[in-house]
Amino acid sequence: MAEKSVKRSAGDLLFFALAATTAVLVVWTLQIVERAPVEKTMGVVQKIFYFHVPAAYSMYLGAAACFVGSVMYLVRPSDVGDALARAGAELAVVFGAIVMTTGPLWAAKAWGYYWTWDPRLTTSLLSVLIYVAYLVLRAYSGDGPGERRFAAALGVLGAANLPIIHYSVQKWAGQHPTVITSKGGGLQHPDMKLALGLAFATFTLFCVVLLWARVRLELARSRLALAEEDAIDLGLDDRTEA
Repeated sequence: MAEKSVKRSAGDLLFFALAATTAVLVVWTLQIVERAPVEKTMGVVQKIFYFHVPAAYSMYLGAAACFVGSVMYLVRPSDVGDALARAGAELAVVFGAIVMTTGPLWAAKAWGYYWTWDPRLTTSLLSVLIYVAYLVLRAYSGDGPGERRFAAALGVLGAANLPIIHYSVQKWAGQHPTVITSKGGGLQHPDMKLALGLAFATFTLFCVVLLWARVRLELARSRLALAEEDAIDLGLDDRTEA
């Protein structure tokens, strides 16, 4: 028991240290983004880029976590795999919502309208809707082994759409801009590169903290549900003996 308590305390300390580091990075990143030069063509709207792209990357991370957890559950059912898949799907929806909000704001300035059925936009929306469907399934279909396996299969299916999103511009053209690479002009000013790098680091740590917190919560809920079942069984046994 003492060894488990020490391990738990070390894990808690690491979690809170990571959360504190993320909070510091958020403040620092906002300062650097504010300091970064205003792009000549897009104007101040260009600064959306520092949130849009890292959010898309974080959506990928959440989807990857959902995929790993889903495969874990399908191979060997456990609360850990199910919790990881569920938490990853939630992150994919949250960061996907950020992507689908900031993207049209950029598009309104760059294209003159908020939405077009561009291949990358369409496949990104499809991906978000898949993970929304996953969460709806988990919320309303029950929490039995069958429902969990069906949701895990959906989590694996959702990951199959990620490469399509990434390569959709190369395969089907479209209007979605390429900014980071040299073909798209790149980020020329050092402060622009620093802002983007910090944004990636901040969103990555934020994603890890949220994922860790949600997995811990789901596992705690599972243990509580198991304890409640045990308590009910003990109560039924006591009444039977009486």
